[in-house]
Amino acid sequence: MRKGRTNGNTLLILVMIGFCILALIEIIYGQVQIRMQKERMALEEENHRTVQELKAEWDQLKGDPNVGTEATVEVGEGKTDTNETEKTLTNTQQPSETQQPEADNTAQQPAPSDETDTTDVAQTKEYDMQIVFMGDSILDSDRENHGVASLISEGCNANVYNMAMGGTTAALLPGEQYSFEAWQSRSLLGVVNAILGNISPDIFEGYKAGKFLKECDFDKTDFFVIEYGVNDFLSRKIAQSKYLENGETLDEAGVYTYTGALETAVKLLKERFPDAGILLIAPHYCQIFEGEKYIGDSYSLDYGCGTMVEYARCAGYVAEQYKDQGVMFYNAMEESGIDAYSAEICLEDGVHLTEEGRRRYAELPIRLINSAFYPQE
Repeated sequence: MRKGRTNGNTLLILVMIGFCILALIEIIYGQVQIRMQKERMALEEENHRTVQELKAEWDQLKGDPNVGTEATVEVGEGKTDTNETEKTLTNTQQPSETQQPEADNTAQQPAPSDETDTTDVAQTKEYDMQIVFMGDSILDSDRENHGVASLISEGCNANVYNMAMGGTTAALLPGEQYSFEAWQSRSLLGVVNAILGNISPDIFEGYKAGKFLKECDFDKTDFFVIEYGVNDFLSRKIAQSKYLENGETLDEAGVYTYTGALETAVKLLKERFPDAGILLIAPHYCQIFEGEKYIGDSYSLDYGCGTMVEYARCAGYVAEQYKDQGVMFYNAMEESGIDAYSAEICLEDGVHLTEEGRRRYAELPIRLINSAFYPQE
């Protein structure tokens, strides 16, 4: 009997020790979760403060008459002529042409596809306006019913021609020629020069852009929507601007920089379609990963040419110079409702938008376009 009681006591002690171990594990796990949550909240709070500071800085810059942008280029038979200015934008560094992008988030150029979307079928509905979209995968993704372009089409009752192509940039990449005879770039400037008839549309054959170049009567366009910047940043080869804060200038044509490409595109479109409005969209908030590893976001990551939020500011500078000519600006970085707090429900992979992200993203463009089209309302 004494031996049985001893065994029972031993078993009871083992059970109690087991419970203690489990409780200790739970306490340690809880502490780890609390620490991780605190770190996450600290990061989100830091990003929030940065947003507020940038908004204040942007409000101040909008009233600064000395803010300047890139000089545009006029190109003939393979020659580039720049009209230089000495205005300073943001601090950039000469991008390395040998540096290759490593981030998994870079939107790759898709193979040409003949799949249909809502703008492929014969239009029988009566629309109030016509909108032409130019951009990367943010506009190219999910063309059917829940894509950004289709949401704007529905919200504005607009017939849309979505010429966006995933993986493309606003600027030309190093090595691409700004020559009408030898043109190969599907960048923003490629799309614009194809619309104007300056280059052969053959490089867009098999893409939606090539199809719409043949179908669209661009003279009927009420608004051009231009959305680029994420791939310009991720390329690590495209500087924000050729003008540096220290007063120096990068030794390259403006069309090889983000700001210069945007300004060239806006200038060319306004010269050819002076009555059409333009909505310039800045890159939105992103979180960048290498595989499973988080390496930074739009406010913290700098590949050597500035952070993504600085690219967003450059888009704002360009829009500000042309606002009296019907150019509107959508600062998706700070006005879309997509940020560190909402990234989990708005971003699929840190860059591309979920259905909820696309819904939020499209809300303000719809209001801006409708307000411009129906000013009396």
